Amino acid sequence: MKTIVELAAALEAGKTTAEAVTRDCLARATSDPTGAFLAVDEAGALAAAKASDERRARRAPLGVLDGVPLSLKDNILTEGLVTTAGSRMLEGFRPPYDATVTARLKQAGAVILGKNNLDEFGMGSSTENSAFQRSKNPFDPARTPGGSSGGSAAAVAAGLSYGALGTDTGGSIRQPAAFTGLVGLKPTWGRVSRAGVIAFASSLDQVGPLARTVEDAALLLSAIEGFDANDSTSSDATPTAWRASLRAGVKGLRVGLPREYFVEGMEAGIAASVRAAAKRLEALGATVVDVSLPHTPHALATYYVIAPCEASSNLGRYDGVRYGHRAKDVKSLKELYEKSREEGFGPEVKRRIMLGTFALSSGYYDAYYRKAQQVRTLIRRDFDEVFQRVDVVLSATSPVLPWKLGEKLDDPLAMYLMDVLTLPCNLAGLPGLSLPCGVSSSGLPIGAQLLGRAFDEATVLRVAAALEADLALSLTPKGGP
Repeated sequence: MKTIVELAAALEAGKTTAEAVTRDCLARATSDPTGAFLAVDEAGALAAAKASDERRARRAPLGVLDGVPLSLKDNILTEGLVTTAGSRMLEGFRPPYDATVTARLKQAGAVILGKNNLDEFGMGSSTENSAFQRSKNPFDPARTPGGSSGGSAAAVAAGLSYGALGTDTGGSIRQPAAFTGLVGLKPTWGRVSRAGVIAFASSLDQVGPLARTVEDAALLLSAIEGFDANDSTSSDATPTAWRASLRAGVKGLRVGLPREYFVEGMEAGIAASVRAAAKRLEALGATVVDVSLPHTPHALATYYVIAPCEASSNLGRYDGVRYGHRAKDVKSLKELYEKSREEGFGPEVKRRIMLGTFALSSGYYDAYYRKAQQVRTLIRRDFDEVFQRVDVVLSATSPVLPWKLGEKLDDPLAMYLMDVLTLPCNLAGLPGLSLPCGVSSSGLPIGAQLLGRAFDEATVLRVAAALEADLALSLTPKGGP
């Protein structure tokens, strides 16, 4: 399958048409063996593809993604197309408007194929918490593609879509990217609008791209970034100068290797691949520096206080009256609330709502939520200090390879531990990117993570592009794409 950039060139040269590539993607998506899609919009996608071909034929102005088939995580609103957030609570919900990122993709000429599977409301690391189906890893269907954006990652890795948008609250773009041999980018918090994105934890959530190459991910970012008056937390920061950054190389840059990110229990092949990537960057002219982020050991506990607290608040609106599933045959308002939420939410969502409600309750707020926010500040200060010495930080994305479906489902704490290397980035609001840096002895992808200063996606992309070109990995899942 071509990259987005290659497809754009082929469309421009008249070697194919948007309708032809869209029909090919739709054929793959409707016979999807990975469980990547929850909804496929065949009529809408073909109409958008034909409109793109007509624009090209009459030489009308074209968007940067004109005619490119993409898919969206199913917590991103799409006007008239069912959007569930992977939950029975929103089963059958058809939004009356597009999320800002959806609208911007359409303005850029993209063809929206449909909606990708996810852990319910983005809560999970394996896409097994979806209320509707499990997604499978294209490199090994017995294993998870990661989560919570596992459906988006599986769609791109399996060749069902040329690129996708996911959301990242504690690693939910970067970890699936690592598990499926893709590039996944979590922009700085505020870089991309969250208007029309179903909230999990508002101070942590961020929309970003999953793609086959660094250049494709950068192109997708350029289409969706920018200030949005509908999101009071969106930034008016200068757009990412990604085209120049991808060709700048790494000579003279300083790369930090944090000792705390080589955690106990990390699979040996992963640690070796990351250290080998650091050596490659040194050979390209970068300086690799050992650094310390001393409050990293507290990040997991901090995250799993803050995120459930915000989830408890955000999901309070789904009560069977204002939003979401409404229980039948109830005799009181209290029973309506209880039965609607009992029937609509899955086990993991209920678990996090209860954790968050407890931590926010009278007598516990200071001991848990306030303390977690104080530690969050310390974690951010660690990064501020390190970024006075280095330009980016390099680590593994995940301490383990993709595990078998069902292997950790009955052990929530073991599942939470899988986020240990990705969630500090969200707590600090920084940009983070995962890209392939190796292959395990069993043929599974290994991901390296690059973290940068706030709103310095350009440097993160610059280092990622140099490493990608030098490694020149060719990762192809079983059977294609």
